[in-house]
Amino acid sequence: MPDAGIAGVAAADAAASFDPLRPLLTRVAYRMLGSVADAEDVVQDAFLRWLGTDRAAVEVPAAWLRCTVTRLCLDQLKSVRRQRETYIGPWLPDPLVEEAADDDVTLPLMLALERLSPLERAAFLLHDVFGVGFDEVAATIGRDAAATRQLAARARRHVREARPRYRLEREQGLAIANAFFAASRGGDMEALGTLLAADVGLWSDGGGKRPAAMVPVLGFAHVMRVHRSLAVLFAKHASTLVHVGTINGLPGFVTREADGEYQTTALEVEAGKVVAIYVMRNPDKLKHMH
Repeated sequence: MPDAGIAGVAAADAAASFDPLRPLLTRVAYRMLGSVADAEDVVQDAFLRWLGTDRAAVEVPAAWLRCTVTRLCLDQLKSVRRQRETYIGPWLPDPLVEEAADDDVTLPLMLALERLSPLERAAFLLHDVFGVGFDEVAATIGRDAAATRQLAARARRHVREARPRYRLEREQGLAIANAFFAASRGGDMEALGTLLAADVGLWSDGGGKRPAAMVPVLGFAHVMRVHRSLAVLFAKHASTLVHVGTINGLPGFVTREADGEYQTTALEVEAGKVVAIYVMRNPDKLKHMH
């Protein structure tokens, strides 16, 4: 079985250089696609290509792999966009529960990225988020450097409003998340009202698999009305707090609901008030949390 032995050595050699880069490559793919499962598939595809290439001829493995992952994502975005056009209810990216945000790509920014063209998205993420030089970005997306700079600049203008205006201290964010959970699950509507901004919005993603609002709920009065109705349900069927932490760069919490399924709630906070509530209920997007 010499061939199997050689193949095993080659795979081990490829993995030795690939595995240290896997977390970064997965972050790139996830930021491009908004799906944990799709990002993992793309990264695994990139590994198979790495396994089949002449690795000794690759001067900078990180650049080669980043380029490969980005191109695979660009190919996949075409079909992803078609799927999202028929998505049931509001679409939210898969929730990532993190100890601390590793960059400033928060959930609102990821939603803003959805409005960009695939090339704008790639140029912005690679240069502005991951610090890749424009020459490498240009080579990756198949455009010249000047065009790539224009793509990134256009993307920057489109997402400017979604960038965090100021850094929310982690402890303050977690305190607000804890207070929000206690008030919303305990039926204390007066306490909940003190946490919300006048123009607060609620986005709930059930993907047609679990009950969720089919359209965004906008404005203080409407969001409070929803939570009054939910409080009646929570009084009969309590949800269990699993974790309080950072979800897609925002303070939030993970719960196990009465139906046994996980749910995440992420809170966008400005000037000490919750301006947006993002609830993930789609079980397909919560599988990675089990």
